Amino acid sequence: MRLTKRAVVSASAVTALLAPVATTTATAASALPSQRTSQTATSAITVTATIPLGNTGATGIATNPVTNTIYVVGPAGGIVGIASVINGRTNTVVARIPIGSEPQGVATNPLTNTTYVANVFSNAVSVISGQTNTVVATVPVGSQPFGVAANPLTNTIYTANVADNSASVISGHTNTVVATVSPLGPPSNQPFGVAANPLTNTIYVASPDFPGNALSVIDGRKNTVVATVPTGTNSDPFRVAVNPLTNTIYVTNPVFDTVSVVSGRTNMVTATIPVGNDPLGVAVNPLTNTIYVTNVVDDTVSVISGRTNMVTATVRVGLFPRAVAVNPLTNTVYVANDGSSTVSVLTP
Repeated sequence: MRLTKRAVVSASAVTALLAPVATTTATAASALPSQRTSQTATSAITVTATIPLGNTGATGIATNPVTNTIYVVGPAGGIVGIASVINGRTNTVVARIPIGSEPQGVATNPLTNTTYVANVFSNAVSVISGQTNTVVATVPVGSQPFGVAANPLTNTIYTANVADNSASVISGHTNTVVATVSPLGPPSNQPFGVAANPLTNTIYVASPDFPGNALSVIDGRKNTVVATVPTGTNSDPFRVAVNPLTNTIYVTNPVFDTVSVVSGRTNMVTATIPVGNDPLGVAVNPLTNTIYVTNVVDDTVSVISGRTNMVTATVRVGLFPRAVAVNPLTNTVYVANDGSSTVSVLTP
């Protein structure tokens, strides 16, 4: 099914989304895709730093490119999770914020300098102020929220709720749930990953469901499912990332050791890319049109060219890399290594 009446967003909105403080972003965002792929994405990429997190897990990670800050979430024993705040300039942990129980997903709104954490066992989202590094609100959502995504242009946050086959819609203005999208598919659906395309106001939720597995497409204006994209029988789709500049969605399939490439225009799978063993996390640098995938069994990251849909490099990182995030303004990649409680910093 093709979406209709999608929101039209100006080039200035792209600039505001990616870099309100960077004058060079306007040029990069308005360049043709072929021009963007000529940037340093094709250069050799290596681990240039390893950041210890201490006695905490590393299950989710996100960046605020405007402040050059990284947020890593994970359990810290007992019922309390921790959000570690990393200064991207010094590669050091500058704050540790208590959050909810069993945090998994984390997302930032760079335009409001706010971070959102999905806490599975708390059935809630922790709202963190980037200015004070404190939790300023706790928002009850659906049952067992796993993934979380933010649309900065609408200041709306979405959670994928594993246990009740739903997505909660949160207003960033009021920190309250304003809608619930349910069901996302058959009753056996277990939504895990979620991502938003702010330029089309479309949300994508990955839901493993035996025997069918699919990506649910949600219209952000109506908060309804408008399409379902199969990713392959028993593929077990897990996490999702979006390149808003090419309107392309990337879904990790841990069972098949692949990444599904989905066209946001047609809502169809256009390519399937073999990667490492048990891919879980995925992130996109829209300015270089490069995709990064964590392979938890191999302890590696696969680097994919968005232009060719081919793996161009494989980088060894820490133990059990669960998640990955990118700062497009510095072209720096951050990998959350849950097994070694570290963050690997990758740069060209």
